[in-house]
Amino acid sequence: MARVLALSSHVAFGSVGLAVIVPALQRLGHEVMALPTIVLSNHPGYGRFSGEQIAPLYLDQIMDSLDANGWLEGIDAVLTGYLPTPTHVTTAAGVIARVRAANADALVVCDPVSGDEPTGLYLDAAVLAATAEQLFPQCDITTPNRFELSWLAGAPIESPEAAVVAARALGTPAVLATSIPADGGRLATLLVSDQAARACFVPRRKTAPHGTGDLLAALYLGHVLNGAGPEVSLGCAVAAVDDRIMAADGRDELPLAEAGTAETAPLPVASI
Repeated sequence: MARVLALSSHVAFGSVGLAVIVPALQRLGHEVMALPTIVLSNHPGYGRFSGEQIAPLYLDQIMDSLDANGWLEGIDAVLTGYLPTPTHVTTAAGVIARVRAANADALVVCDPVSGDEPTGLYLDAAVLAATAEQLFPQCDITTPNRFELSWLAGAPIESPEAAVVAARALGTPAVLATSIPADGGRLATLLVSDQAARACFVPRRKTAPHGTGDLLAALYLGHVLNGAGPEVSLGCAVAAVDDRIMAADGRDELPLAEAGTAETAPLPVASI
């Protein structure tokens, strides 16, 4: 069992952000300390939503209390997700630094949540730029989707091979890139480092609920923390996400409560 500090959005209804990250990591046996960066009724894709950002000052105060209680030393990993402003990015960078000061071996995963296809950016471009500048130098792995990877690399991505080139341009030790178009009506999820590039392939689905990126990042991290190697962690995470997309059957939300056993049955991994 490991302890993960997760910073992301929280919704009262739905399956995005911490509402996905926390149960996914808990199912794999890990404790989660959740810091919401924004609290909403639901994600903005619905017709109406309400809520507000959590001021970075309050997040800093929460970290002060966690530190004063001696709990930072027990954190094994940090996962950053939805950060609504550049100031929140700076706060997240400070959180990582504080955790690493207490545990230099803490694993850091950065999900640069900022946009998707076909709508493009849903946060100010300054947030993604600040993420690349302040968080990428501290992280062990980043998990962009196709749109985010293309924006960060400044290049179109039409194939797994193009995604490998773009991923290596980010300068992080590893990149877990999602929703990459592949031949045969498939999508690829790539795990790219300087030494190797691996991919899992699934059929392109007609629809997919929000939150699949949050789920994938949490599951991959959870398997790594359980001691699984990168390829097994990749295969298990992709299999579980695809299973939940199929189970959603066109619904707007991921059916997390009825999750099956796919999380421990990895898909095949191929070299790119």
